[in-house]
Amino acid sequence: MTVTEDTPLDEAVRLMEKRRIKRLPVVRGDEVVGIVTRANLVHALAGVARELMPTTASDETIRARLLTDLAKEPWAPVGLIDPIVRNGVVELWGAITEERQRQALIAAAENVPGVKAVHDHLGWFDMVSGVLMNQPNEEPGHAKAS
Repeated sequence: MTVTEDTPLDEAVRLMEKRRIKRLPVVRGDEVVGIVTRANLVHALAGVARELMPTTASDETIRARLLTDLAKEPWAPVGLIDPIVRNGVVELWGAITEERQRQALIAAAENVPGVKAVHDHLGWFDMVSGVLMNQPNEEPGHAKAS
C-alpha cells in the first residue's frame, strides 16, 4: 500500500485504519519520497489539540500563502508537510527527505507576512534505510524578528 504526495490526509488515515498499518510509503512515480506514520498523525493531532482556538482568517491566509509559495519550489516536499497556523505561529509538521529542506522550509515560513514564529516538528526520512527520524526536542520555535 502506498499513497502519492497529493493524496488527501483523510484518505491516507482511512487507508491506514482499514489495512491496520502503522506506516504508509509516499511515492512519486516509482520512487519512494517519504513515509507517513501513525506517530506523525498523533503529533499533528496533539499540536492542534494544544490550542483549540478557532483559526482566524489571517491564519488561513498565512497557511495558503505558505503552501502557494512552496508549490512553486521544486525542492519543497509539499505532499509530505502539513503546516498548521494558530495566531500567526506556524507549526511545520511532516517529513523531509533532505536535511537542508528543514532550514529552507523554516525560512519560507518566516518570510510570509504575518508570521510571528515558526516551530519545527519535521521528521527526517532517511531514503537509504527507510527510517523516519524525528527532530530532537529543542526549544520551540525560530522566532521571527519584527
